[in-house]
Amino acid sequence: MVDFLASYGLFLAKALTVVGAIIMVIVVIGVVASRNKKDHKEGYLSVNSLNETLEDMEHALKEVVLDADVYKQQLKDEEKQDKADAKARKKALKKGKVEQPSEPERKRVFVLDFDGDIKASELEPMREEITAVLTMATEKDEVVVRLESPGGMVHSYGLASSQLERIKRHGVPLTVCVDRVAASGGYMMACLADKIIAAPFSILGSIGVVAQLPNFHRLLQKHDIDYEILTAGEYKRTMTVMGENTEKGREKFIEDLEDTHSLFKEFVAEYRPQVDMEKVATGEVWFGRRALSVNLIDEILTSDEYLAKACEEADVYSVRYEYKKTLQDRISEMSIKTTDSLFTKWVGRILNVRLLAK
Repeated sequence: MVDFLASYGLFLAKALTVVGAIIMVIVVIGVVASRNKKDHKEGYLSVNSLNETLEDMEHALKEVVLDADVYKQQLKDEEKQDKADAKARKKALKKGKVEQPSEPERKRVFVLDFDGDIKASELEPMREEITAVLTMATEKDEVVVRLESPGGMVHSYGLASSQLERIKRHGVPLTVCVDRVAASGGYMMACLADKIIAAPFSILGSIGVVAQLPNFHRLLQKHDIDYEILTAGEYKRTMTVMGENTEKGREKFIEDLEDTHSLFKEFVAEYRPQVDMEKVATGEVWFGRRALSVNLIDEILTSDEYLAKACEEADVYSVRYEYKKTLQDRISEMSIKTTDSLFTKWVGRILNVRLLAK
């Protein structure tokens, strides 16, 4: 058994070395390619009908649950109605005019997704999506943003909020759905909505500002290492990681934090005047049910239920701006998947060997 384990360990070491070398080559290729890559990626707009998706799901379920003859008859009836509608439209077009519908034109709902990280990276595709939607959307339509974000950089989320503000200025109703979390910068975006809908245990709020950084000055001083910061302007640098932080610099830094917090509170108060800012602007978070009681949201509902209801009376479209994947992107994704798969398999085998050895 000892010889087996030794041989297996040697084989494992060789395999990991080969995998590591492959990953290193891929990383080097990626770094070189990224240096030559243009800042602006080309992409395309992907639009899908959620009404059709729900209809397909309904048919898939009926095909299994209903009696075969009943299901076939339903399909024939639907096809007959579709042909009749198409024939009527074709006839109207031949006459040179389209008949006015007896009922008002159906409302359109455009659904955008924002899954935010600390840099609000989803901002780039979202700004393209909003630009596209605003070419068609009217005040009779609606934009729904399925938002998920714990917040992040002030300037990034400020710009993301400004993108949503474009929808408001265009006069299009805006609804934000929060299924998991919209805190700090995420709530800064959410508060712009005409209506905020949240799941019962989603997390909202965190109307506050935080900054934290380590300081290695004493460690450098202990090893007789000098670190100098040269600035022009009294407050060009208030707090540093390597240099010595002064009380005056610390006070100025806190003053800037307080000013940012004030701007945040003013922003929320402008779009959610029903909120008691003294109560909610403490940096605390609330679960969905509690958030409703302090007016941070307007309704307890999941995005799935809200959109399913919308499909009953409106044409609902999912809009997503997709970037074209370069060779580097494909190689990177492939390497991540391969490495993850190999790691999982080897860990499983190692654990299995240990169990056998016992």
